[in-house]
Amino acid sequence: MKEVKVARTAGFCFGVKRAVEKAYEVAAEKQGPVYTYGPIIHNEEVVSDLEKLGVEVLETEEELRGLKKGTVIIRSHGVPEYIYKLLQEKGLECIDVTCPFVLKIHRIAERESKAGRHIVIIGNPDHPEVTGIRGWCYGPSTVISSKEEARAFLSEEHEKICIVSQTTFNYNNFQEIVEILNEKRYDRLVLNTICNATQDRQREAEEIAKQVDAMIVVGGRHSSNTQKLYEICKKECRNTYYIQTLADLDSERFRSVQCIGITAGASTPNKIIEEVSKHVRIKF
Repeated sequence: MKEVKVARTAGFCFGVKRAVEKAYEVAAEKQGPVYTYGPIIHNEEVVSDLEKLGVEVLETEEELRGLKKGTVIIRSHGVPEYIYKLLQEKGLECIDVTCPFVLKIHRIAERESKAGRHIVIIGNPDHPEVTGIRGWCYGPSTVISSKEEARAFLSEEHEKICIVSQTTFNYNNFQEIVEILNEKRYDRLVLNTICNATQDRQREAEEIAKQVDAMIVVGGRHSSNTQKLYEICKKECRNTYYIQTLADLDSERFRSVQCIGITAGASTPNKIIEEVSKHVRIKF
């Protein structure tokens, strides 16, 4: 019989769980139109289910500006400061479920940029969380996503910098990028703002990947933290597979393996994790 190891930290983190529960609560209580500014989480199944309950996704700022009435839910990734002002100007009700760990970075970016520091954000420049962080900077900000970009980074002479991170960034990559920036001898303030849940999930996934013959990573294709998990697991286990749901699982790939590991991103519902783990245990 094959052994299956399911990560204890797999699935919804505190911030995502809080945001999803609030979205369902608002959908059940509100009489008027309800919107989320961007998908509530990077999981198509959850977003689709909320749409059936009448919660529409606003994909662009233009769509937000076009609203006349309704309730807008700010997702866990957070938004730039001006979005709050826009909602207030338009008289729209705002329900803010920004993750507290992300809000902490907003306060840091605001405080340190007002103090004259150049804010350096280590993360994905296209991720909504990073867009939100930049929107709280009152001075120059730079996003660095790789060691190459860190080496190429040049700040003004004598400029002070403050380094923060996207909450879901790969911890090892963060450390490597910070080391490169440290060599440049800037007057720097380094704050590791990767959330504890992300670090714990990455560490556990890495450990499991070292012990198994094949690894399954479950999560939405647009989920940054799931992509990072896949990269970490792939480095330790060549037979690592990224799936969104059970329907994506190719059973033939696991015929010859004896030990299978399973982890999942912070936007993956427990229902999907359980379906995958149950199928693997029964099928193999």
